[in-house]
Amino acid sequence: MSKQNLNFKNLLQKLRDTKPLIHNITNYVVMNFTANVLLALGASPVMAHSQEEVEDMVSIAQALVINIGTLSPSWVKAMQLAGGKANKLKIPVILDPVGSGATKYRTETTKKLIQQIKFSVIRGNASEILSIQKEKIKTKGVDSIHSSTDALDYAIRLANELKTVIAITGKVDIVTNGKDTYKIFNGHPLLSYITGTGCAATVSIAAFLACESNPLIATVAGLCFFGLAGEFAFEEAKSPGLYKVKLIDALFEISPEYFEKNAKYEKI
Repeated sequence: MSKQNLNFKNLLQKLRDTKPLIHNITNYVVMNFTANVLLALGASPVMAHSQEEVEDMVSIAQALVINIGTLSPSWVKAMQLAGGKANKLKIPVILDPVGSGATKYRTETTKKLIQQIKFSVIRGNASEILSIQKEKIKTKGVDSIHSSTDALDYAIRLANELKTVIAITGKVDIVTNGKDTYKIFNGHPLLSYITGTGCAATVSIAAFLACESNPLIATVAGLCFFGLAGEFAFEEAKSPGLYKVKLIDALFEISPEYFEKNAKYEKI
């Protein structure tokens, strides 16, 4: 599949024209940041995790993000309710298994959600993805101690098994549906100095997923765009505080034409 066939220019324009509503059940650490990321991208965020309203909320959304970063039993139940409703309505769902592998609770919750909900995309760092079925895999808190290439073969098998798209983010991002696999080279090392950039990459995928029926293309687009914004921001900011501000600006300022020209990916 050629770069032109992915047509990122039109996809970004569609996102900004339609302003899809993205329902997030996410963690306390990143709520404000990821909401602003979605707004800057051109999407419309809503953060709702109460069991009493998640089914109603997801019913009017174009995509659902489930992020396990700050778990509690009531939130897990809300995730199950929202995910089940989204599946019934054929609304795409993306899972961010933050810190899976760090504790038994996170790992078991991740596996339970995967059993109960059909996910269009699962995005995590290498250690998080490896933890889904490999009991001995550990993470460093919510950070990866493995590279994306460490998990490549496993990700392909997992994508085939779950019939989903697996996205592994790191120095080089890897995206696979089990049949087709892409490497993504956009990004900047300074992204790792801001908390929540992995979660922000997930919501970027969700925004494109709301506008693109092929989850593989949407995932490649979301990661390329967020990584490109990281590169763009570094042109004006060399330290984390200002860089975070410029990252939000970059998500807003990058044009469809610039995105099409500067997305860096290859099919492998």
